Amino acid sequence: MKILAAMSGGVDSAVAAARAVDAGHEVVGVHLALSRMPGTLRTGSRGCCTLEDSMDARRVCSQLGIPFFVWDFSERFKEDVVDDFISEYEAGRTPNPCMRCNEKIKFAALLERAVQLGFDAVVTGHYARVITNEDGNRELHRAATWAKDQSYVLGVLTHEQLKHAWFPLADTPSKDEVRAEAAERGFSVAKKPDSYDICFIPEGDTRAWLGDHIQLRPGLIKDTAGNVLGEHPGSQAYTVGQRKGLALGRPAPDGKPRFVLEVRPKENEVIVGSRELLAVDEIRGIRATWAGVPVAEAAEFLAREPELGARSAEFEVTSQVRAHADPVPGIAHMEWAENQDAGQEGQLRLETVVRLQGPLSGVAPGQTMVLYQGTRVLGQSTISRAYSLAREDINA
Repeated sequence: MKILAAMSGGVDSAVAAARAVDAGHEVVGVHLALSRMPGTLRTGSRGCCTLEDSMDARRVCSQLGIPFFVWDFSERFKEDVVDDFISEYEAGRTPNPCMRCNEKIKFAALLERAVQLGFDAVVTGHYARVITNEDGNRELHRAATWAKDQSYVLGVLTHEQLKHAWFPLADTPSKDEVRAEAAERGFSVAKKPDSYDICFIPEGDTRAWLGDHIQLRPGLIKDTAGNVLGEHPGSQAYTVGQRKGLALGRPAPDGKPRFVLEVRPKENEVIVGSRELLAVDEIRGIRATWAGVPVAEAAEFLAREPELGARSAEFEVTSQVRAHADPVPGIAHMEWAENQDAGQEGQLRLETVVRLQGPLSGVAPGQTMVLYQGTRVLGQSTISRAYSLAREDINA
């Protein structure tokens, strides 16, 4: 096969590309230039897709004896990831830019160009499995080792994209084994630290970065009864579950710490309360995509005409709302509801509704909810609202 290896400059993508070469495929390496500042250097483990990463990827490809190219996707990255990140925060939501990057850049723009150029598949260093089921359809599954599983961040992949995705590290039991293999191959990235934090905020100070890109307006911090407890510099700088930075000046009546329960962008308010009120019973998601063929209950429902209040049959799932969080069991269904977003009031939108059957706290609108059945990834949606039966102020 003709394979395009996406080379981040890290150890995982290096070993993945090497395994594709060992398998006898015709492999070409490509590094994505995503930064609008091409001279940016990496600082320790912070950030990715820097000049240093590009040079590391080039060295690996040279050692493997395969062609290497740099593709400039910086304009599309700015529009689809950075600008989306800003607009989501402006709307009072907490986005996941890595999910958007996988969806819009690494498995949309990259794969689209790869297919146009005649490549059969794109290889990355993600830890996840793609299998073909008995009906001949491709499915996304968790990696063999739970500790390194990255299927959550790949939940945005579609059925068509899975046809062209290959993850050679799927059955590798540990990152130590990958590093050992890289060292044996003589790759200089064998001991390179993993990247973390948001790549376009390499200093890691999200609030300061947002302050430079969003017009923050001072507003009120209230409790669930509507009592004013203090002021904030801008509601967009807060996220559900946050404890630090509230600066309320006086403790709660019970002496326990307060947490951000809700951000209300229209009112420019931040609602705070006890840790117990962070517990979530039901999650609603929008903009759903399916990683493969939808489950039967959803497929049958999606074949019908949209109708306000119409619901699909229920199906069992486990829900994951963060990359390294434990999945929580629940019962899901699809539902047509009235859109509440500004400028779209009165229109219908499709929602994924999950009633949880286990504990889950600190869920913020804008986060990604990935649904599983066993090890299989069903798909994902963007959380629009999370309900708590203990919150009398929003369930009255």
